This record gives sequence, structure tokens and C-alpha cells, in this order.
Amino acid sequence: MSAALRLLDLPLIGGPVPWILGAAGAAAGTVLLAGRGRCWWVRVVPATLLGSALIAVLAALFVDQVWRPFPDPLPPVVVLALGGVLAAGGLTVAAFPARGRGGRVGSVVALLVVVVVAAQSLNGVYREYPTLRTVLGLPAPDQLPFTDVAPRAPLVPARPGRPVAQAWTPPRDLPGAGVVTEVDVPGPQSGFAARPAMVYLPPAYLTSPRAELPVLVLMAGQPGEPRDWFDGGLLAQRLDAYAAVHAGLAPVVVVVDQLGDPLRNPLCMNSTLGQVATYLSVDVPDWIRATLQVNPDTATWAIGGLSNGGTCSLQMAVTAPQVYRTFLDISGEAEPTLGDKAATVAAAFGGDEAAFAAVNPLDVLAARSFPGTAGYLVAGAQDDEYRPQAVRVYDACRAAQLDVQLHVIPGGHTFEVWGAGLSGALPWLGTRLGITG
Repeated sequence: MSAALRLLDLPLIGGPVPWILGAAGAAAGTVLLAGRGRCWWVRVVPATLLGSALIAVLAALFVDQVWRPFPDPLPPVVVLALGGVLAAGGLTVAAFPARGRGGRVGSVVALLVVVVVAAQSLNGVYREYPTLRTVLGLPAPDQLPFTDVAPRAPLVPARPGRPVAQAWTPPRDLPGAGVVTEVDVPGPQSGFAARPAMVYLPPAYLTSPRAELPVLVLMAGQPGEPRDWFDGGLLAQRLDAYAAVHAGLAPVVVVVDQLGDPLRNPLCMNSTLGQVATYLSVDVPDWIRATLQVNPDTATWAIGGLSNGGTCSLQMAVTAPQVYRTFLDISGEAEPTLGDKAATVAAAFGGDEAAFAAVNPLDVLAARSFPGTAGYLVAGAQDDEYRPQAVRVYDACRAAQLDVQLHVIPGGHTFEVWGAGLSGALPWLGTRLGITG
């Protein structure tokens, strides 16, 4: 591997990089604070720091109370990072006239370092970008064009009532890992304009003959996109690890877009905001059956997601149980929301609360039972916003005769929980979807 490739895959979470950036940030702060004279320390520095803090707080209040692009408030680390960048920018501008050419260049460099350190501080919390490759949005080494990974092949068919593992004998040329590809999944029935999906095909899919495998449809959070599951969630590595101890067998994973845009939240419903429920329950399954060689029996299919995607997986499980009888809800909400119920009902259903209740998971669970459906809930122990909602969902599912389990694991509302939650669910999914007995 070349030095450039090694640099692209250098870990940004853990290892030496956070320490190096921390030291660089301290040095940059020293450069920006350096100044002469009583006025600098008594007036300029305090005014800049206080002004930056005030602007950061006001910006957070605007986002949370006025704009409201996300259902949950901005975490404190975002406000602190914004305040730090604003303070660095203010100090750079204030000191610019009094500094020579070298000092001005040094100030600009220090400002850029502060921006990088602020971004890394956010990444350290959310753990979304584990390497420089993911920051730059570059394809993973195992990502191939879709046309290269989907030729038809003879099948080792799954047998009803028997695990796939009993009928499968791995060939000698079984690949050591799966592959990842990106592909458009259109919405002819829904008219929903989704962004490209990401697909993981396990080793047993890449052979000839190939195993007839189950399907896991996954979704990311909001803001977010399908590749988040592969960058921050390390989906390919986690599925490869599962396949490595199951003769190359794992679910085919199709990570779809339920948003259309990072700042949109169409609530995973059919409403004035979009026909997302039809996209997920009709268009996506139709595309999978027509394009991929998988087990067509929806008893071997599951839907899942993190945060907004977790909420959406619960919605699909109770509004389209004929398609998804198994769901994985990681850090999801108790109900779809645009911040509060009144705003949600007004934006999606013109104020018609009955229309909202007809597709709202907790209302549906209170009115119907789902004895054939099973769910796996995950919440972060330090996630005080979403963990209590997971408990509400768990209780409602149990009351509706749904076979559900709740796992609370260390961490907050970050990929520390979302990635680990997927890994923890894979053995259960493997049995539920018919890979193992």
C-alpha cells in the first residue's frame, strides 16, 4: 500500500491523530491570543470571546427554536465548537492590522487549525468519520461499480423452514470479504426522489453458485445519507466479521435514503411531505426482487435504522407488516416528529390529527396486535433523550404482542452505539431471517 493510501486510512478516532490535533489547537490558540498592550487583553480579547459565545448561543437557539431542521436540539459540543471557531476568527481579524506579513500568515494558519480541531471535536463525539478517506467522501477500497457485482448466477436455494447454513457448502474460492456498491433505487410508484442507495453483498453472494440470502434494508439518521452506515457505522467490516464465522453467509444489506435531502424530514409517511411509506414498502422491495438474487420470501426480510432511520423502521414494521416482519430500531424516537406534535401534524397532514394517528406507531400499536412481528431495540445508556423513548416503544410493542427485546449499551446518541448496536443484533437477525438455526 502506498504512503498516500495509508494516510487516507489513518484512524481519526483513537490513535495519535486526536492528540496531535489537540496539541496543534493549543499552539494555534496561543498564536491567536498573542498580543501586546493593555487594550488587547482588557478590551479586545474579552469582547471577542464574549461576543463569540453570544453569537454561538443565539445561532443554536435559532436552529432549535425557529428553523428546527432536526427533531432534537443541538448538543453542547456543537455550540462550543462554533464558539471556538468564531472566537478564532474574531481574534484573527482584530489582530490583522497590527501584525506584519509573517504574523498575518501565521494567524490565518492558526485559524484554519482551530477549524480543523473543532471539526475533529465533533467527530470525536459522533464518530462518523473514522478516516480521512471518509471525510473526503472517497469510495472504500471494497467499493465496486454496481455493474461489476450483480451478474446473475446459479442459486443454492433456501429451503422453507430450514436454515440457509444447512444447505450451503462454501466453495474453495469463497472471497474473504464482501463488496460494497452504490446504485440508484428509483421510486416509480411513490414518485419519491431518493438519493443513491448503498448495497453490501456478502461473500456467499459473490460465488457461483451463490446462496439465496435474506435481506436487511437499513436507513441512516437525519441529517445523514446511506454511506453513513459504511463510514461511521463500519457496516462492511461488521458484516464481514459475521460472515467470516458463518461460511460467508450474511444478509444482503440495502441502505436506502428515506429523506431525499439531509435537511428534509418527510417523516417516513405518505403525506404532503412525500410518499416515503410507498417508496419503502413498494418501490424498494420491487427493486430488490428485480435486481438482486435474494430470498423473495419477506419472512426473511428485515428493516432497520439509526435515529430517524430507527423511527422509520418501527413505522414500517407496524404499517407494512406484510413486507417487514422484523425490525431493528437503534436510537429511534417514540414517534415521527418535526420538533413537536402540533408542528408535525400541521406540516404533514394539514392539522388532521386522525390522519397522523392512523400511521403513528404508538397509536397503531395501541389499536392492533402484531404476534408475527419481532423487533430488536437498542439505546445508549447515556442517551437521555432517546433511551426513555426506546422504553416507551418497548412497552407498547409488548402490549401489542410483538416479540421485542431492548438492549441498552454504553454510549450516547452517536455511532459508538449505532455501530455496536448493529453488531450486537446480527446473531439475532441471522437466526430470525433464517441464516442459522
